[in-house]
Amino acid sequence: MSMKPLKKQPIIELSNIVVEFNSRDGTFFNPKKFTAVNDVSLSIHSGETVGLVGQSGCGKSTLASVMIGLQRPTSGEVKFNGLQMKYGSAEARKQFGRQVSVIFQDPATALNPRMRVLDILKDPMDIHGILQPNEREKRVYELLSRVGLPRSAALVEPTRLSGGQKQRVAIARALALNPKLIVADEPTSALDVSVRAQVLNLLADLKKELNLAMVFISHDLQTVHQVSDRIVVMNGGKVVETGTAEEVFNFPTKEYTRTLIDAAPSLL
Repeated sequence: MSMKPLKKQPIIELSNIVVEFNSRDGTFFNPKKFTAVNDVSLSIHSGETVGLVGQSGCGKSTLASVMIGLQRPTSGEVKFNGLQMKYGSAEARKQFGRQVSVIFQDPATALNPRMRVLDILKDPMDIHGILQPNEREKRVYELLSRVGLPRSAALVEPTRLSGGQKQRVAIARALALNPKLIVADEPTSALDVSVRAQVLNLLADLKKELNLAMVFISHDLQTVHQVSDRIVVMNGGKVVETGTAEEVFNFPTKEYTRTLIDAAPSLL
């Protein structure tokens, strides 16, 4: 008797997610709703990078907020490692924060300019009680090495680093707690073109080495194509096209996707 292989469980699974906000057009007695995310279903597995792409206002950042536990969906279900996520509980948020990390768009504003890099990278471990206190500094230097920064970077403030070095520190901080999922929100858009490819290559290498699940958010389909295994195109709060990176980029089926491709600057 042949046995079917077990289907790999997603790290995160979103089912029929709807997010509504009160519209400015409404009144207290007659509130109107704006639907930012409209019936989106998506799953992401270990070792997979999913590119979430669309123009500003398409709903991609709101969907990312749902994934990282900051935005409670109006309806729908979110499962992390097969367990339903709970929103609003401080303890649940802390537990979830250990497994999901975020890399923000601008490292200059994401990193505390008054803290040394050593303290910035130790901070998540201190908050979550990861490792013994005397082991945390060793972990910091391991993280710096992993993202291609010298040991000397630990002893300076972010203001003394270049934009690319700051983003490497932000990536190291995202890795500090050994997360299962990383959400990268426009992580290269604030960088010079010469540095952008280096950071993209670093993210791709880390995903393979650590078997991470990663969501890469951008309005730039060219960049998303470089780093993603699968691409999800959003417009008006809905998923309008999805497929492998090669399928979506080279053989788009929607006019909206073709517009994004035509608007994307080449990295070459």
